[in-house]
Amino acid sequence: MSWLSAPYRIDGTGRSAMTDDPRRHARDLIEAVLFTAPGERVNRPDFGSGILDMVFDTNNEALETAADFLIQSAIQKHLSEILTVSQLSLRRDEGMLEITLSYVLRETGEPVSDSFRREV
Repeated sequence: MSWLSAPYRIDGTGRSAMTDDPRRHARDLIEAVLFTAPGERVNRPDFGSGILDMVFDTNNEALETAADFLIQSAIQKHLSEILTVSQLSLRRDEGMLEITLSYVLRETGEPVSDSFRREV
């Protein structure tokens, strides 16, 4: 099975880029959900997690719980047909946000663990 690459791009032949790797496809989609702010996409105002809005808040347990909830709910809302989240950890350190996510691909049943980093 092939999927359109995310983010959308044109390949070397001038056609829409495709991917055959379900792990790569899932990773690209997760990254899009995590680092897109709600309201950023035209015609999809609820798409995204809003996590980047929280990175400058005071670091405490309540913030961590809220961030976990935001991420889990955004991924479930937008990617529940593709994967199931099994574990999530969030780390902020001097301008760097790192989200480590363990999940199971629904199509293959394969467990996957990925880290997503952004400078903030």
